[in-house]
Amino acid sequence: MKVLIANKFFYRNGGSEAVMFQERDFLRSTGVEVVDFAMQDERNLDSHYTSYFVANRSYHSTSNGSLSRLRSAVRLIHSSEAVKQIRRLIKETGVDLMHCHNIYHQLTPSIIRAAKQMGVPVVLTLHDYKPACPVYTQLRQGRVCTACADGDFFNVVRGRCAEGSLAKSYLLYIEAVMQRLLGSYEAVDRVIAPSQFMQTAVINRFAPDRVRVIYNGLDTEQVKPSESDGNYILYLGRLSPEKGIQTLLEAHAEMSNGTRLRVAGTGPLEKILRAEYPNVEFLGHITGDALRRVIESASCIAIPSEWNENCPMSVIEAMGYGKPVVASRIGGIPELVEHGKSGCLFTPGDRQALRINLQQLMDDDSLRRKLGAAARLRVEQHFSLDRHNNELMDLYRQLVTRAREADRFSSSEDYSTL
Repeated sequence: MKVLIANKFFYRNGGSEAVMFQERDFLRSTGVEVVDFAMQDERNLDSHYTSYFVANRSYHSTSNGSLSRLRSAVRLIHSSEAVKQIRRLIKETGVDLMHCHNIYHQLTPSIIRAAKQMGVPVVLTLHDYKPACPVYTQLRQGRVCTACADGDFFNVVRGRCAEGSLAKSYLLYIEAVMQRLLGSYEAVDRVIAPSQFMQTAVINRFAPDRVRVIYNGLDTEQVKPSESDGNYILYLGRLSPEKGIQTLLEAHAEMSNGTRLRVAGTGPLEKILRAEYPNVEFLGHITGDALRRVIESASCIAIPSEWNENCPMSVIEAMGYGKPVVASRIGGIPELVEHGKSGCLFTPGDRQALRINLQQLMDDDSLRRKLGAAARLRVEQHFSLDRHNNELMDLYRQLVTRAREADRFSSSEDYSTL
């Protein structure tokens, strides 16, 4: 089997790339030939298919000029370069299936239609809400918003959801409407939703039988439970409003003296928060062994998100290390953490509830061990990488077999008319 994996970044840019590279490594380990497709970038990992990658493009500095906005809108909808290269890649490699991850804006959903026209089945993993939310986050002015879920994408303009900019909001509105008219997402054979919450969120865009829930997975052979306890709370994530970091810091400020909080991550709020909370240990951006050690020694992990998280790897990883998680009851998080069994859940933004849950855990090491052990067991039973990979391969085989049978049937019909 040959599988083409399309993702605009070919380096570890975020959670979607972490999942994509996990799957890529698994496929290659089983003898599946993997064909890569992405943007050119000096940070890219090595690939035999770099010559097919498209030019690097960013839309963060979109001009306010009318002509420039029109050109940007066209490029968001359809990339001639990406279509040309994906057709060449499919023709020259003879892939059996294309799996798309984060393709929006730069590669564009136009590559979906291009692959389908060449008889290649397409899988799309939803790492965010883009098909149902033009700004992909389900956030309006920092608050959770699902106004576009029923298909009225003009809400993105009404709310100026794209960074408060009317021009950028109009651009994303045009993109969303045109993709629906072109049927780009509708051409996908199967959609992978990493949570039941995501499945429900996009139900108006995709037929229920085309959406399959496959949770993200953790390599439980590589990640082992840790009995180390350094007597501190750990936050892992971006320092931005929707992550609830401000709520966590306020809750921590009201906890008993001596309770340590360590914050790993960077973001737009970092400078302000460092100045405002001098008693908190800000670790900055850490990865690899340094990150592993700080997780292994944590007493518990705080995930105070205030936006609709999908299936955050930070939660699964924390549970895999045998750490109890105190997390917001929002998005797909309640599908991972069982309140009172493998962790604690609280209402997003509720500072007092967060403080009470954290204090209870920090005051009771036996409770931490009990919840942490249950968290590890839950990952082994429901969110292991083996389970994820088996379900993924099962989906691939179904689609490839169906495509080959359809091709044989078509060839037989053609022969009968000669």
